[in-house]
Amino acid sequence: MHRTGDSGTRTRGRGRRLSTILALPILLLGLEAVSQGQTPPAASAPKSSSAKPAGKTAKPAAKPAAPLGAPLKAYGSSNAPITMEVFSDYECPSCRNLYENTLRSMINDYVAAGKVYLVHRDYPLPMHKYGYEASRWLNASARIGKFADVEAALYDNQNSWSQDGNIAKYISAAMSAAEFKRVEAIMQGCGFDTPAGMKTAKLTLGQSPDTCSVDPYIEADRALGNKVPVAATPTYVIIYKGNRLPAGSGFVSWPILKQFFDSLLSQ
Repeated sequence: MHRTGDSGTRTRGRGRRLSTILALPILLLGLEAVSQGQTPPAASAPKSSSAKPAGKTAKPAAKPAAPLGAPLKAYGSSNAPITMEVFSDYECPSCRNLYENTLRSMINDYVAAGKVYLVHRDYPLPMHKYGYEASRWLNASARIGKFADVEAALYDNQNSWSQDGNIAKYISAAMSAAEFKRVEAIMQGCGFDTPAGMKTAKLTLGQSPDTCSVDPYIEADRALGNKVPVAATPTYVIIYKGNRLPAGSGFVSWPILKQFFDSLLSQ
C-alpha cells in the first residue's frame, strides 16, 4: 500500500486491513432498502470533353469524426446494487496486487452477474516516476473503448515499464495498429519536461486546456479522492443502494470481499 505523503511503501498489517472490511457490515445494520429511385436520364446529348468517364462517380464528402466523450473507466452495469470505486496508481505494487488477485476474480464473478459496478479512479502519486504518464495512456485508451484491455496491460507489465518508462510498448500490444494511432493522436501534447510522477496537480491545472486533453479527467478523479480522503493507494469506497460506506485501503482477498458483498445483498 502506497501512502500519498511518504517516499516509499508502507504496508499495513493484514489483520488491520481485513478488520476494516470485516467491520463494515456492522455499520450497515438497520439500513433501509434503498437505475434510392433514379431520375430518368436526359435525352442523349453530346458528351463534352469535360464529362467524367463512365462508371465513375464522385466520392461523397468525408463526414467529420464524431467527438470523443469522457473516458469510461468502469466494469459492469451502473444499475448494480453495489458500486465499488477504487482509487489507484498504476505504478503502485499494492494496486497491482489488488487487481491481479481480487478485482479480476470479482469482474468475472459478481460484476458479470450484475451485482457489482466497479469504477476505476486515477490517483497517481508523486513518488512514482511514471504513474501519471500511465494514467494518461489509460484515459486516452478509455476514450476509444479500450479501458479493460489497457488496464490489464498496465498491471500485467508493471515491473517492466516502471523501470524504463516504455509504456507505449504495452499499450500498442493491447490493441490494433489503427486503434493505437487513435490513442497516439489523443496523447498529442501530453509530454512534459519533468518526469510524469513529479507533475503536481497545481502544475496540471495551471496548463492551458489544449496541452493534454486527458489531464482534466485525471485531476477530476484526484479531486474526488481528496474528498474521501485518500491517504494511500489502493483506497476503495463501497456504495450500497446509495449509501456510501467508510473507505477501506490496502489488499483484501476476493473470498473476504465476496463475503462482505453477500452480507450487503442479504439485507
